[in-house]
Amino acid sequence: MRTGLYAGTFDPLTLGHIDIIQRAAKLVDRLVIGVAINRDKGPLFDLDERVEMIAPEVESLRAHGTEIVVHPFENLLIDCARDVGASVIIRGLRAVSDFEYEYQMVGMNRALDDNIETVFLMAEAKYQAIASKLVKEIARLGGDVSTFVTPAVRDRLYRQLGR
Repeated sequence: MRTGLYAGTFDPLTLGHIDIIQRAAKLVDRLVIGVAINRDKGPLFDLDERVEMIAPEVESLRAHGTEIVVHPFENLLIDCARDVGASVIIRGLRAVSDFEYEYQMVGMNRALDDNIETVFLMAEAKYQAIASKLVKEIARLGGDVSTFVTPAVRDRLYRQLGR
């Protein structure tokens, strides 16, 4: 059984993330969605809230035969991959600037464990501009984020911001 790990902070989960999850699920038998704690980013939602947001959004994808697991973690990405038995780390790319950062990460991860491969999936064109940071900013300033997140995530985001 081939296990893949798609990790991020998912603060909040966007349609871009869901696109990558859907496509990654076609490549592996078991997909672990690693939800990073990453206190340095100052998340709007705590870890439990982010896990709770993701679980129902990926429920329909489980019906296609791929096991999907939501797994919180606070250690190194490569250690998380080992912990969940992943042979591949899946990373989503939106732009060339993402690639530059991710390229460095692959080199470091390969130095730490050369048995775990990294696969890049380009975001669909309609999702390339979506970033969780920008979605939060738009919502914070009273904008409509309906085209960037699911209705459930939108409602939760608005509640969190007192809207």
